[in-house]
Amino acid sequence: MRHNQDRLIHQFASALTHESHPDKVGEELSNVITSHVAHDALRLVATSPATGLGLGSFSFWHQYDPALNTALALNRYAGGDPSSPVDLARRTIPIGIVGGDDAPSDRLVRKVLAAHGASSELRLLLRNPRGVWGILCLVRGEDRAPFTPEEAHRASKLGPALVAALQAHVTAGPLLPQSPALAPGVIVVGADHKVRSFTPQARAWLQQMWAPDQNGLPDWIATMFPSTLSREVRAGVNGPIGHSLSCAPAVTFGRWVAIDGQMLDDDVAIVIQAARGELLLPSFCDWHGITPRERQVIEFLVKGATIPQLARILDLSRHTINDHLKSVFRKTGAYGRAELLAALTA
Repeated sequence: MRHNQDRLIHQFASALTHESHPDKVGEELSNVITSHVAHDALRLVATSPATGLGLGSFSFWHQYDPALNTALALNRYAGGDPSSPVDLARRTIPIGIVGGDDAPSDRLVRKVLAAHGASSELRLLLRNPRGVWGILCLVRGEDRAPFTPEEAHRASKLGPALVAALQAHVTAGPLLPQSPALAPGVIVVGADHKVRSFTPQARAWLQQMWAPDQNGLPDWIATMFPSTLSREVRAGVNGPIGHSLSCAPAVTFGRWVAIDGQMLDDDVAIVIQAARGELLLPSFCDWHGITPRERQVIEFLVKGATIPQLARILDLSRHTINDHLKSVFRKTGAYGRAELLAALTA
């Protein structure tokens, strides 16, 4: 069993090569998965437990109709989705099939799928004891039978290997930023989910993030993300606040980027900025497997504390503090405190 998992992790990791264009990565991921569960289209949205699913942090797509993605999202915001990420998170095995049941809510989703030439969608929430790391969605065309429970069971076995491969993908990215830190930019989106205005800095961010030579996301995602984020903010207006809706890793855009949104009267203000310090630490620590105690050490280092000060504050010996730092350096690939601080504050 361990051998099979290791082989699957290797296959997923090979698909997630940094040299490949995102479209090619999506195709390669689909090729690996289709040997376990046949499908016609794929979308994989990755995140970290600290960020939460929402828009996710980065994603890969293969043959997935953008119009279907929009239609399913609108159906979810309207409360008509029987297998939303929130619903999946409540299940012992976080997997679901939409379009293959006769329940009223599933009939509604089936109409949405049929309108876009699909028969069903299989959704697997990527979850381990540390939290949620994303969602995998597989679609079948209308000329195929819907997914079966047995296929859902097979798909659920892919989750641990996919999470491990995503973590390796992010941590293999550059530790130090490879693109400039622009000033924060703001996009204002109206109640109709249409962009009302951009600041010049926001336009600069979008140009940098979705440059033709950048390993970013498909152009249609760049076009849709303000309206999608507007709906996410409005849907969660009474929910938890105070964290970025998306924190994209350096492997995606050349540096860590935070995209946050909040209500501004009747509009939604979206802020795009370089993720640094407290804005970066939660996701950075998640992806690198930093323990709570190691994170405490990092937090005080970022604030300028010395080793003796850390020992007093945390009531630990200097030797133990240095052991924690060595562990952090090993996990992140940093050569020392200076490089680690540069990665977190540059």
